[in-house]
Amino acid sequence: MEISALYACFLECQGVTTDSRNCPAGSLFIALKGASFDGNRFAAQALAQGCRYAVVDNPEYAGTDSRILLVDDCLKTLQQLANYHRRKLGTRIIGITGTNGKTTTKELVSAVLKQKYNLLYTQGNLNNHIGVPLTLLRLTSEHELAVVEMGANHPGEIKALVHIAEPDYGIITNVGKAHLEGFGSFEGVIRTKGELYDYLRGKDDSVVFLHHENPYLNGIAQGLACIRYGQTPGLFVSGQLTGCSPFLAFDWTAAGETHSVQTHLIGSYNLDNALAAAAIGTYFGVSAAQVCQALADYVPQNNRSQLVDTGRNRLIVDAYNANPTSMMAALQNFRQLEAPHKVVILGDMKELGPGSVEEHRKVVGFLDECGFERVLLVGGEFAAATSRYEHFADVDAAIAALEAHRPEGCFILVKGSNSMKLSRIPEHL
Repeated sequence: MEISALYACFLECQGVTTDSRNCPAGSLFIALKGASFDGNRFAAQALAQGCRYAVVDNPEYAGTDSRILLVDDCLKTLQQLANYHRRKLGTRIIGITGTNGKTTTKELVSAVLKQKYNLLYTQGNLNNHIGVPLTLLRLTSEHELAVVEMGANHPGEIKALVHIAEPDYGIITNVGKAHLEGFGSFEGVIRTKGELYDYLRGKDDSVVFLHHENPYLNGIAQGLACIRYGQTPGLFVSGQLTGCSPFLAFDWTAAGETHSVQTHLIGSYNLDNALAAAAIGTYFGVSAAQVCQALADYVPQNNRSQLVDTGRNRLIVDAYNANPTSMMAALQNFRQLEAPHKVVILGDMKELGPGSVEEHRKVVGFLDECGFERVLLVGGEFAAATSRYEHFADVDAAIAALEAHRPEGCFILVKGSNSMKLSRIPEHL
């Protein structure tokens, strides 16, 4: 089926779904395949539940129903349809990627831009080869701007995503040691994130928002129109930390005027994310007062540097993701916070490849310097790295230990990769 013909069917629909358990009336169902499922099998069910059309790539399931549309490859069709739709609307798009902070930066940028614009932005972390197309297919003619987050764990993935989204503006929050198993090396991380810059370099009138103090990003930004932000005076937006006990407070300056913000963000490492949002908002004409209000009102969700008061303890819950860069940043920030009793609960950092144990040893070395009152480590990588601290094979064993010896009146950092399931710990504290 030609993409133009499919697009005509898409325009008759009320959105797109790839989940036969969630079929809003009048939507377009696209049958994707996974390791343990084949969406083709559910096409008829999706139609019965209210979808207007169903797209399949297996003739066996096409049948005689004219509402079932046969294509060569449903995933490629989803991506082509999203790109076709993006081109038809011509909405200005800001692409965001980076090792750490991209989701928080996306949320902050979106909070700021919503003050002035009808904005579409990535929901949650739908930032991969499926999530990006689904985000683009939510665009309507009413949207004035879009913020699209792009994630990757292998070379070439950002390149593929930017050719679907075709952003006009871009920001790489930072580059760090994450997904090294897929990227092969830190240099591989830089090259892959830099695929966003590579795309924008070849596009007329593109603009990059550049963290001025990041040497890796400066090193790959040649030939780009850059709007710079950071802590160096005199940039388009510059800022300085004014407090972090535990919530981030900072001053930021643009066009010679300085403004103060008290946020609900935990961690001095969020200063750069907030400055990025201030820079992008200022560039797009959002007033300084609106920028400040949006940043002050934003409250993080989904286990991303959340402050939780359980009644018995105060927790910083950062259990959505972890890599050497974000782990060290979280520990450095926690070390600086003033509290009489500090406890650290860390889970393994995943997808680090052959150097994983060494990276975990570096974290342990820093823990040795910090002198926290109690340290609990969860997972096999930390077990291979040290025997000096309490260690547990999995989160259930850690929970049992915490229930046997309950912390009281402590400030507790909980951080690890999502697959370690440390997000289950707070309810037991």
